Amino acid sequence: MYSKQVIRALNTRPEHISQAQKDALDSDGFYIVENVLTPEQCATMAQAFEDIIASEKDQGGHEVHIEPGARRISNIFNKSEAFDKCLEIPEVLAACNYLLGEFKVHGANLRDPNQGFGHQDYHTDVPKKFSDDWWVLNAVVAFDDITLENGPTRVVPGSHKWAPINVPVVNQGDWEPEDVPDELKTNIPEDFSAAHPQETFVTAKAGSVVLMNSSLWHSGTLKHSADPRRVLHLTYTRRDLPQQLTQIDYLTPELYERMSPEHRYLLEIEAQNDSGQIVRQPKREQAGWWN
Repeated sequence: MYSKQVIRALNTRPEHISQAQKDALDSDGFYIVENVLTPEQCATMAQAFEDIIASEKDQGGHEVHIEPGARRISNIFNKSEAFDKCLEIPEVLAACNYLLGEFKVHGANLRDPNQGFGHQDYHTDVPKKFSDDWWVLNAVVAFDDITLENGPTRVVPGSHKWAPINVPVVNQGDWEPEDVPDELKTNIPEDFSAAHPQETFVTAKAGSVVLMNSSLWHSGTLKHSADPRRVLHLTYTRRDLPQQLTQIDYLTPELYERMSPEHRYLLEIEAQNDSGQIVRQPKREQAGWWN
């Protein structure tokens, strides 16, 4: 099985990413697609978010990262069927295939910053070893409207072509930063928390997805209002790279049985022995690299 075969089986076709969208991903590093989820689907997923948060409370997201000042949930597919639809959004799968080639799910985290929190320093999620060395695509699926008041993501269009900045140490692996060319040094701010002169704030309607090259300079912003801003950060990586959450280490029989062969391929939970039992592979040497 391979990625193009999988996405065709999930009804993804070339027309699910237009030339204009490819150009936007190439030049700006992101674009928005509206109406990938219906209002009813958004409401179902938002309620599942609330149900899991009520159970996990301040331990939400513990499998990957507990974020002070934000409600987070990780390992979501083992916790609810409500989010399964997000594994087969054709516009997302088409973008992944375009940017990454052979790909798999990297992580799936739900996030809603608390009022008065959510501001982050500018960063890139991953390093790169040469100019177009793309590692991860982030699909931000909105269950609520993302507005200027409830903590939109800020991005610097085109910055995925610049030097990586503030890459989390756990994501660096064997990457060693290179000297930044003089013509790019002027782009790098002295204060990564401050506004960037070329930044833009990404707003979107509920049911939309923001598709973003994770090498783009970006960050969360302060949530001024009490309005919920529940989103799913569904990230995909190349198949030669490790997952943020090694899905097979958390695999339950219920999830395995619920997933189609194509979903299992995307989640990288295919391992079975001859008797049909799930076999958890030893953790890769790099596992934990994306924690």
